[in-house]
Amino acid sequence: MVKIGNLEIGDFPLLLAPMEDVSDPPFRAVCKENGADLMYTEFISAEGLIRDAFKSVQKLDVYDYERPIGIQIFGDKIESMRLAAARAEEAQPELIDINYGCPVKKVAMKGAGAGILRDVPKMHKMTAEIVKQVSLPVTVKTRLGWDDNSIEIVEVAKRLQEAGIKALTIHGRTRQQMYKGEANWSMIAAVKNDPEIEIPIFGNGDIDSPEKALEYKNKYGVDGIMIGRAAIGNPWIFDQIKHFMATGKHLATPTIGERVAAVKKHLRFSIEWKHGKTGIFEMRRHYTNYFKGIPNFKPFRTQLVELDEEQAIMDLLDTISDKFLDTRFIE
Repeated sequence: MVKIGNLEIGDFPLLLAPMEDVSDPPFRAVCKENGADLMYTEFISAEGLIRDAFKSVQKLDVYDYERPIGIQIFGDKIESMRLAAARAEEAQPELIDINYGCPVKKVAMKGAGAGILRDVPKMHKMTAEIVKQVSLPVTVKTRLGWDDNSIEIVEVAKRLQEAGIKALTIHGRTRQQMYKGEANWSMIAAVKNDPEIEIPIFGNGDIDSPEKALEYKNKYGVDGIMIGRAAIGNPWIFDQIKHFMATGKHLATPTIGERVAAVKKHLRFSIEWKHGKTGIFEMRRHYTNYFKGIPNFKPFRTQLVELDEEQAIMDLLDTISDKFLDTRFIE
């Protein structure tokens, strides 16, 4: 049983990655329903949180259905991160996660996210201060290093463990790589296999199928896997991986009816949580992924992103369900 502090999350947990503008409560709802063991909020700006910025505070929303849940924060100032962690703890998640991995320029170049990989002593100090501030378990998500010339992830992991974190997720790329190239899981395995590492190590990067999940579990020996982009429009991937690991067989591809049902649930929650039109507009980014692989779907996708009334969208979804009832998806 994998444990983060006293929190038990399964024998080989599958984690939903924190993704900006994606892993909000509506998206997490459909992922939890389909097998995600531990999920994280979108990353939350420490500066925004301590200044009560609406968007930052709204991201603290967590619901009982999605537990266990981690709130992820990012920032470059130690005091702001400490205060933000205290604020996040008030929302009563199961854990606090620190983002030391975001590669986006506006974050990393300010020394936050993956930017702090260029200052490991500061990373250690910031982590230790956050651990002291909160009573919840603290975890970290990071990358292998800033670039190929500065990969010191084994030493970084030891320093973070020394600072008091209870689990570490490693994305197998450097900041310089962004999301390009292939994730280097051998370096993740080097951390997991180091005799001084006692905390759970989760791997992240390129897991997009049950076969790859099982292969990487066996090959690299990690304690669990975090899935990000592969879950967008495909929340079923968690149950698919679990079924394949347990039986060696594939679950059936979700039918058009199952896809439509997931979209409806996602849309309703999006409208409820984001209060009306905003929920409709922000849902538009998901339709392409939910219906990927349906031949001749473009006209319907165009309508989905143009409609701005809930009932009209629901009616169109029913039409889609009927029209493509017997359609086979193109993999």
